[in-house]
Amino acid sequence: MFPIKAGLCALGLLLPALSLAAELTVEVRGPEGQALEHAVAALLSEADDSDRPEAVMDQRDRQFAPYVLAVRTNTLVRFPNSDDIRHHVYSFSPAKRFELRLYHGSTAEPVLFDQAGKVSLGCNIHDAMLGYIYVVDSQWYDVSDSDGRAVLADIPAGDYDLQIQHPRLAEPLVQRISLAADDTLNETIELEALGPDPRAREPESDLQRLFDR
Repeated sequence: MFPIKAGLCALGLLLPALSLAAELTVEVRGPEGQALEHAVAALLSEADDSDRPEAVMDQRDRQFAPYVLAVRTNTLVRFPNSDDIRHHVYSFSPAKRFELRLYHGSTAEPVLFDQAGKVSLGCNIHDAMLGYIYVVDSQWYDVSDSDGRAVLADIPAGDYDLQIQHPRLAEPLVQRISLAADDTLNETIELEALGPDPRAREPESDLQRLFDR
């Protein structure tokens, strides 16, 4: 029989090891120091075999919801249409080219995103609909909130490439970062060269008015 005292000692040795994971909070700022929402922060890592739950990119009020979605490579994404009108979702992005023809509700088949990169989404009927899926080779990633904060937790100690992506950023920003065991680190990233907001609405087209009847 395993002695109770010895078992407690062994457990005491294990507990510190189990807690040796770092946490990284990334604060993403624009050229004037303003908080930048919708930035994807990811610590690039080798692929593993852990499960990837399905993700959802909804369509509500003639917009993609969320505007920016981050997923790991080899993730299935569903595209429900919660509007009472039909949408025709597509992407011509090199990371994933696909098309979901006119549909209502949840009838569209999920799409497998198996290549890292930025996937721009549009609707063939509603020109003002625009969304992004960022596919990352990472177990640790998050999308910044309205305060510009993205939180990555349970990270093993080590050296990583921290990748930042954003719809207004032409190319990903990558910088090296080191995390020690049990670290709680705050990192501020300033994005200087930002393009215009791509969500500027265009006038409603005749085709849009026809399909919204």
